[in-house]
Amino acid sequence: MKALRYLNKYFKKYRSKLLIGLLITISARVFSLIMPSYVNASIQVIENYNKGLIQMSEAKAALLEDILIIIGTTLISATLTFLMRQYVINVSRYIEYDLKNEVFEHYLTLDLGFYKKNRIGDLMNRISEDVSQVRMYAGPALMYGFQTLTLFAILIPLMFIKAPTIAFYTVLPLPVLSVLIYRISRIIHQRSTKVQQFLSTLSTFTQEAFSGIAVVKAYRLENNLDREISDLANEGKETSMSLAKVNAWFFPMMILLIGLSNILVMYIGGREYLAGNITSVGVIAEFILYVNMLTWPVAVVGWLTSIIQRAEASQKRINEFLQTKPEIVNTNFDSIELHGELEFKKVSHIYDDTNIQALKEVSFKVNKGETLAIMGKTGSGKSTLLELIARLMDPTSGEIYIDGLKLQDYNLDVLRSSIGTVPQDAFLFSETIEKNIAFSLDELNEEDVIEAAKKAMVHDNIIEFKDGYQTVLGERGITLSGGQKQRVSIARALIKNPKLFLFDDCLSAVDTETEEKILNELKESSAELTTFIVSHRVSSVKHADQILILDQGEIVQQGSHEQLLKDKKGYYFKQYSEQLAQ
Repeated sequence: MKALRYLNKYFKKYRSKLLIGLLITISARVFSLIMPSYVNASIQVIENYNKGLIQMSEAKAALLEDILIIIGTTLISATLTFLMRQYVINVSRYIEYDLKNEVFEHYLTLDLGFYKKNRIGDLMNRISEDVSQVRMYAGPALMYGFQTLTLFAILIPLMFIKAPTIAFYTVLPLPVLSVLIYRISRIIHQRSTKVQQFLSTLSTFTQEAFSGIAVVKAYRLENNLDREISDLANEGKETSMSLAKVNAWFFPMMILLIGLSNILVMYIGGREYLAGNITSVGVIAEFILYVNMLTWPVAVVGWLTSIIQRAEASQKRINEFLQTKPEIVNTNFDSIELHGELEFKKVSHIYDDTNIQALKEVSFKVNKGETLAIMGKTGSGKSTLLELIARLMDPTSGEIYIDGLKLQDYNLDVLRSSIGTVPQDAFLFSETIEKNIAFSLDELNEEDVIEAAKKAMVHDNIIEFKDGYQTVLGERGITLSGGQKQRVSIARALIKNPKLFLFDDCLSAVDTETEEKILNELKESSAELTTFIVSHRVSSVKHADQILILDQGEIVQQGSHEQLLKDKKGYYFKQYSEQLAQ
């Protein structure tokens, strides 16, 4: 139960509603316990009439009174039970809502490294399936658990007061049941954990399969995936069946033990009546009703145990992520404005998961309003350099300065809101084109959206669509071509009016003429904008103030277009010659 202690803060938050719900639970149980006593009383009335102790009119009046009390208490108990569910179950929904929000907000604080280590399917499963399992504990398990405890606390002492011998034999099977539940619950906990782990695996597999459906179809891998999902489904079936087999023991055992209690009530009660220890057969009828009232609470113990074990396993998985601390944290909450001067001083970076050194003591300086271009072979560290500027991760060693201040000294929100990033893989959301472009804005402005689209040379393409800017894109922007996605992504960055602009090889799907127009438009629109361009094309970088050539994380060439062309053996001259020949 250690993991479930995390929910105590939510129970405290909704303590007033829970307290009302639990008080109603006690009241509902008290009123439900009145009915068996009046059944006993009714039988005694009939017995007294048969013995000639009372007249017919007295018997009818007494029976009518008993029946009205039974109906009244039953209606009150039913009404209170309804209110109990309204309070307690509703609280579980509030907790589910709060917990999902907390998990999602925590996901947003975690750094890029976390998402490289964890699969999307697993993240989704923890915020959906796992939180749902926890809700069952915070609602039904809590409600029925307290209801059962209340019933036991009131009913069992009452039974011993009325007929100790019958009560003793009635509750005799209950300790046996407790031992069996304890042993089986340990098995349930282990198997519940395996079921939840499997669901994460299944979510990950299906999410990747659907996201990569174009590749699957292009390579005709449908049959392979079908076999894999069949194997996965069989594994899931075996895992779930192993849990179901254990759960299947509960209800038969409980029904058996409750049936045994009924037999004992009738046998022992009959002997007690014949011996004269109880004065009425109504006591036996009363105890049979008590046993039947205990049937659901005792039967539900197994179900509650299963719910609690599942919730424990799920909350433990949730806590693993909630206890994960982001490596990138905001250390300054002052709104220091950026101007755009940037400097790297002997910056190196090694990826923890692969131990690959992406950058080795990289040093350079870019003044405000200048353009720095970065070229190099695949894996030379170009994208890593841009991710460090946006502080998606921190360097292993060395320092990065903006306007003379260390990058870590800036408010993280201010820093990232001052940067316009266009990633290598243009990611668009399943929304309208207009909302995708205005993604970073608090308030959507149609004129600004159109202006940004024009600067990105995508306006003419958008207005050709039937719904124009209101065209809803498919997942990841699949509705658009590669070049259109890149240009919409550029428009999304331009509309922010950033101080730093990061182009991560985002013009690869655009023809050279359009590329030239975009870069010229960018240069004319803001002379104050400091720009970083990662590209494999010489046409994209030749107008830059500085060009860096990276090789295995090190700067091997640095200078302007004209300066780098002088080195006939250098990487830049070779790229220039090859691309010029084409």
